[in-house]
Amino acid sequence: MEQIAQEKAKREKSMPQNHLGPCIADEETEWLQSFLLLLFRSLRKHPPLLLDTVKNLCDILNPLDQLGIYKSNSGIIGLGGLLSSIVGMITVAYPQMRLRTC
Repeated sequence: MEQIAQEKAKREKSMPQNHLGPCIADEETEWLQSFLLLLFRSLRKHPPLLLDTVKNLCDILNPLDQLGIYKSNSGIIGLGGLLSSIVGMITVAYPQMRLRTC
């Protein structure tokens, strides 16, 4: 994030002075981009966290469908269950991939 902030500062210094300033939409997109970049880097450095996040996202599909919050078809529900089961089997087969709680 620091690198992105430094690059942004360099771009602002190199802009002509008659520029009206950044648009509000640009600021929102930059915030989202920096958040997603930080999330991607964190998950890439910690594979157990990535597996647990994928499993939890797959597990939440069924309750959301049953409660009517987010309707999806049975194929998506089944795919989510299958993916969640595969991730669960990976964590059993490779204990080092299990998320540790302190």
